[in-house]
Amino acid sequence: MEVFYSTSFSVPMVQLSLLLLLSTLALLFSRIKLALLINYCFTLYWGYILNMDVIQDAGQGITDTFTYMYFGFGLIILMLALVGFIVQRD
Repeated sequence: MEVFYSTSFSVPMVQLSLLLLLSTLALLFSRIKLALLINYCFTLYWGYILNMDVIQDAGQGITDTFTYMYFGFGLIILMLALVGFIVQRD
C-alpha cells in the first residue's frame, strides 16, 4: 500500500485539456456513451502507458500477472465498445 502513497503521478496539461474538450463536445451533442469511452481511453492511457516507467520503477510488487490481465481486459472492453458503436442501430 505504501507504493500508492509514495508514487507521483503526472498528466500533461495539454492532454487534460484535450480530455476536457472532447468530453464536453461529446456531451453537448448528447453522445453520453462516447464521452464515457473517451474518459475510459484517457484513463487507461494515463494509468498504464504514459506512466509505464513509474510502474516499472516501483518493482515487481506492482507489476504482476494481475496488472497485465487488468490492462488486457481493459483493451478488450475498449474493442467491444468500438464494435458496439460501429454496429449500433438507431
